[in-house]
Amino acid sequence: MSYLCMSLNKSFNHFINMVKNKKFKIVGIGEILWDMLPQGKKLGGAPANFVYYASKLGQKGIIASRVGNDPPGIEILDSLDKLNLVKDYIQIDQSYPTGSVDVRLDDRGQPDYIIHKNVAWDFLKLDNTWKNLAIEADVICFGTLAQRSPKSRKTIIDFLKLTRNKTIKLLDINLRQNFYSTEIVKESLRFSTILKLNAEELEILRGLFGYSKKKEEIDLCRLLIKEYNLELICLTRGENGSILVNKTEYFEHEGYKVKVIDTVGAGDAFAAAMLMQYLNGDTLEGISNIANRLGSWVSSKRGPTPTLDDNIISALLLDVRLK
Repeated sequence: MSYLCMSLNKSFNHFINMVKNKKFKIVGIGEILWDMLPQGKKLGGAPANFVYYASKLGQKGIIASRVGNDPPGIEILDSLDKLNLVKDYIQIDQSYPTGSVDVRLDDRGQPDYIIHKNVAWDFLKLDNTWKNLAIEADVICFGTLAQRSPKSRKTIIDFLKLTRNKTIKLLDINLRQNFYSTEIVKESLRFSTILKLNAEELEILRGLFGYSKKKEEIDLCRLLIKEYNLELICLTRGENGSILVNKTEYFEHEGYKVKVIDTVGAGDAFAAAMLMQYLNGDTLEGISNIANRLGSWVSSKRGPTPTLDDNIISALLLDVRLK
């Protein structure tokens, strides 16, 4: 058996063992909203999408967010029921509406977002229920978008401060419009174990932090790992795959070629699969194979949370093994 086949078989077995064995409590904190796509609205928000995929991959995924006391908010709660997702940590805001985002797609399926302000998830509150959740969580996925308001930013940071030392903090940086600052990014990185970002976001960080324009992507990732004591950086490159970098090595993946319908949610699916493999101690190559396969599959479907069942997961894993 070739080294490549051995590596893929090992990754496949890691993944199956993860699904069958311990269930980790994985929390996505931040925005939940309606993505208003050209074909209609879809449940969205990066933390919510991430939790959807983590749950489909066999984990105990929990969304911590806030909706308005309005019909769109009630519809979100109904949607979570239909998706078999926990809604116990969704707060109801009496003053502000449920969040929504206008999504426009270009001819390559790449999205452009108009994210509406002063909505329920701008006013996240650290109540006793959320405090207990922070203490119990094995993984926290968070981003910078939900920190655009001082109220939610303080809630998210205080939530992170309550976690255990061994809790993994995944920063899916998600730099949108002008809803971030150097201060927000740096403070978020100081709390993080893993950083996920795309090539465009890496260039934004280059400018924010004053890094040399001559540094290659891998060198920038290594610099971030050193400055913020990160365990892993995942740099996604869309149809060109990804780079995973840790403190000692890196792995470049060319990606899987699919017919792209839209890429909304593909990065969140990638992050969930990446995390599953990371938790199970897989190699950078193994993590890359499965994360890229799931991410590319989502980009070949419409909307951020296409139906994903065990048969589809098995077919995707088999495709990884045979590639």
